[in-house]
Amino acid sequence: MTADPVLDPQRTALVLIDLMERIVALPLEPRKGTEVLAAAEELAGVFRAAGAPVVLVRVERPSVAEQPPGSGLVPGLARPGDLEVVKRTIGAFHGTGLDERLRERGVTTLVFGGIATNLGVESTARAAADLGYDLVFVEDAMAAFTAAEHEASVRLDFPRLGTVVTAAGVRLTPA
Repeated sequence: MTADPVLDPQRTALVLIDLMERIVALPLEPRKGTEVLAAAEELAGVFRAAGAPVVLVRVERPSVAEQPPGSGLVPGLARPGDLEVVKRTIGAFHGTGLDERLRERGVTTLVFGGIATNLGVESTARAAADLGYDLVFVEDAMAAFTAAEHEASVRLDFPRLGTVVTAAGVRLTPA
């Protein structure tokens, strides 16, 4: 991990991946989904207070008449003004308009949390890197299906794409 960056709330968005009831309830490592959710909610509060965008991503299965129970965002997570993105692939950029919505707001840096570290979070981050965004990964606001999968992303892949921090290390400059 490197020094904690100081982020400009006018150019930074928090992107939270798949914090849906059915996904938060899964057996996850190295922390429970409820712990990821608590860290994500705290981060979202910091971002909202600073006037920075909060992006809430959830997945829908394509080509099904009805989504499985628990496919909505965890109740109470979304607030007025948040951007909700529905993805139908592992990552949140393909076919969602997310890049355009972020660029309209002048966002150049993305701060990531969510489930699963090595799937939805990493896939979205890789696409974001390809699009030229600066990336920050909040290690304690993520979990995966195994600790090994989480650790591989956090220790091997994410440092090559951006900066890995803890929730306590996320600092926004005053608005």
